[in-house]
Amino acid sequence: MKAWVYMTANRPNGVIYIGMSTELKYRIESHKNKKYANSFSAKYNVDKLVYFEEHPGILLARDREKQLKAGSRKAKIKLIEAFNPEWKDLYYTLA
Repeated sequence: MKAWVYMTANRPNGVIYIGMSTELKYRIESHKNKKYANSFSAKYNVDKLVYFEEHPGILLARDREKQLKAGSRKAKIKLIEAFNPEWKDLYYTLA
């Protein structure tokens, strides 16, 4: 089963959230609709998909999510800017 690791942000160089999902489009919709009102993403309005990567399985995606979360903020920004230099909301590019 495919899985995605993703990063959302509230604005360029703003608050960054890292997550993992097997249903990327649905998961980002949950962030945008603030489905979990008391969550970190709702509190800080991190609902713009700025980075994502596909993995062939949940375990690999989970390991990558942990790796990214453990990394520095500088490394996260560098990864986002290499993938999406303008910090555009990539949600609208998902099929």
